Amino acid sequence: MPTSRDPEARRTRAREEFVDATFRVIDAHGPNPSMNDIAREAGATKPRLYRQFADKADLYSAVAQRMADEVYTLAVSDFNFLLDAPVSALRHAISGYADVVGRHPNVFRFLAQSRSTPEDPAVAPPLDIGRDIATRFATVAKTILDSVDADTSGIEYACRAAVGALLAATDLWLDDTELDAGDFVDQLTALVWGLLDAFLQRKEIDLDDDVPIFMTLAELKAGAEPAE
Repeated sequence: MPTSRDPEARRTRAREEFVDATFRVIDAHGPNPSMNDIAREAGATKPRLYRQFADKADLYSAVAQRMADEVYTLAVSDFNFLLDAPVSALRHAISGYADVVGRHPNVFRFLAQSRSTPEDPAVAPPLDIGRDIATRFATVAKTILDSVDADTSGIEYACRAAVGALLAATDLWLDDTELDAGDFVDQLTALVWGLLDAFLQRKEIDLDDDVPIFMTLAELKAGAEPAE
């Protein structure tokens, strides 16, 4: 078990403190943080910051990973999708995403900006938060569909399209002062469900949007089993 004398534990803690400071700087001052400001916010020096992170891209990747982890925790972790109806479960996931973005809108802008206009072309951009979320989402969806031996080919494309629509619409939400979080969740739940339902229909899977998923899966599995 890591102790305060464990070098790896100290390094992990130091990196987390700099990521915390980066969030605070971006939240307060916008999506164009300087490494000096981040080091100052963390109560450290810039050389110490660079001892923990290889370069800006390394720090930015850690910020993106933190954002993705927060979204996953609120949207998916510890939530049993099988006990809920599809649209309700999707609303839960999108609400978790909206909660994280609503608390850190500048961090979302920062990550989008970092990928679209890298400061140094020689430096790799940070973790693609959309790809990360889509991969996790696809894993959950594949696990559910595998339980009834459904054809899951193409599920990664469907999830990437759904998350791509979500991320693109987030820009609109952040720029639209009249669209509150509840409206955003309503709009995106309907849009994303439409994309996912279209994929399921192609696989001849009809999920009733008001019936708990486990009930529909049980019916599908019973229908697929050969009669004795």
